[in-house]
This record gives sequence, structure tokens and C-alpha cells, in this order.
Amino acid sequence: MSSTDHAASRSWTVRLRGRIGRTVPAGQWLPDRQPAYVRSWIYVFGVATLAALVVVLASGLVLTVNGAEWWHTSSVGHFVNSTHLWSVELFFAFMVIHLWGKFFMAAWRGRRALTWVTGAVAFVGSIGTAFTGYLSQTNFDSQWISAQAKDGLNAVGVGAYFNVLDPGQMLLWHIALLPLIVGALVVAHVILVRRHGVVPPFDAVPPAAIGHTGDSEPDGHRTDVVATPAQRNEDPR
Repeated sequence: MSSTDHAASRSWTVRLRGRIGRTVPAGQWLPDRQPAYVRSWIYVFGVATLAALVVVLASGLVLTVNGAEWWHTSSVGHFVNSTHLWSVELFFAFMVIHLWGKFFMAAWRGRRALTWVTGAVAFVGSIGTAFTGYLSQTNFDSQWISAQAKDGLNAVGVGAYFNVLDPGQMLLWHIALLPLIVGALVVAHVILVRRHGVVPPFDAVPPAAIGHTGDSEPDGHRTDVVATPAQRNEDPR
């Protein structure tokens, strides 16, 4: 090894590039081909979930910059707050449809268990984030919700650490801690989807069985088109 190659091997940029290449192979970040079974509404709802999340973050950022009480006194603030609320509603609707659809497709097959786990945990974390959002409305609605929730949280022993009657703590959980956790889980989920690909249908036929050729992922899963018996107009028996 030359001195130049040795110096390059010690460079953090080279190591980082190698790590990224091992995490998601080249061509998998933004592929120009997808298996035929990706043309499904279940994946449309997955992308719609990400789109709704972007709107949630953008509108939440505007509310954060202008203050927790801005939307009470400004018509623009009221509009932004309503946009934030309804984008959250759509986020959960799309996510639930995507989550249940992938559950019935057994999306953890083919070394995709971690992909499924990150998606499911992101859903649970999103519930906590939405709950702290209701506690941060700075109105009688949030006061009533926090008063009703306090006894339940005390009963399970977390009231001393998660004090719903403390608006400052709930606001910080809502705009800082929980979005960071959910965001990290979403990023991990997308990376795993790009690494392992989407799960094939139960009746999918491997490309080799129908004479197709294609590249393989590091875990052995094919990345090209996989046909089902219905797509090949064949009897599945």
C-alpha cells in the first residue's frame, strides 16, 4: 500500500463513505427500478405519511418561532395551528393504514424484522408526541386533559418524571425530545427499507425461476422485478 492509499484509509471521510456504502449499497438510495408489486396503495400511504410528517414539522416550527400563545391572538397563527392539527390527523390516518397493511403482509419476512420494529415503535412514539401536543395548547382544553391524565400516570408510577401538570415540561417534550426520537426512528425506518427493499408478496416467484436476472442486495434479496402467478397468467398450483 502506497503512502497515499494509507493516508486515504485513515481519512474519516473515506471511512464514512465506506460505512454508508455498506449500510445502503450504491443505487439503492434512489433506485430507478422497483419490483412490480411496489405498485400498491399500501406504499402510497407510507409516502403520504412521510409527506404529512413534513407538514407537521414545518407548521410546528412556525408555531415554535412565534410562541405557544401566538395562535390565540393571530388569525395567521390560528391557521398555522389548524394546519398543524390536521396534518397530524392525516399523519396518523396514513400511518395506521400503512401499519396494518404491512402487518397483514407479514412485512418482517426476509430479514426485515428491524424495519417492522422501527415503524411500529415510531407509531407508539408519535402517540406520545401528539399527547404532549394536546397538553401544550395553553387553553382550558389542555388543562382538562392534563388533570384527567395525571391520576392515571401517577397510578403507573411515572407521574413524578412525566408531570402533565407542568406545561413547560410538556412543551419541551413536545417540541424537542419526542420529535427527535420519532425523527430518528423514521430515518432508520427509511434507511432499512432502502437497504432491504419492500417485502415481496406471499406468492412471489424469484426472478431466477422465470428467467430474469438482476442484482442482489448484501443480504441476498433480489432487487429486480419479481412476478406473481397472477402477473404471469399462470395457475399458482
